Amino acid sequence: MTARSNRSKADQDPAQWLPPSTPQDVLCQYTAAWTATKLRWGLTVDELERDRLLDIAVGCGSTDVVFTPAP
Repeated sequence: MTARSNRSKADQDPAQWLPPSTPQDVLCQYTAAWTATKLRWGLTVDELERDRLLDIAVGCGSTDVVFTPAP
């Protein structure tokens, strides 16, 4: 991700922002990392964010979400 792209993201979740022109495999990795972070820290998701993550996951096939719970 470029610095410019990161600045445009700010604090938006995947329902509001996704990396531009992203191939599906990269989008799947991004979504898995986002989900792993939420799970690791026990963070909540709102309905729009959850729906967007699930929409992306449909096209991700065998992408695994791997995380270690925070201590």
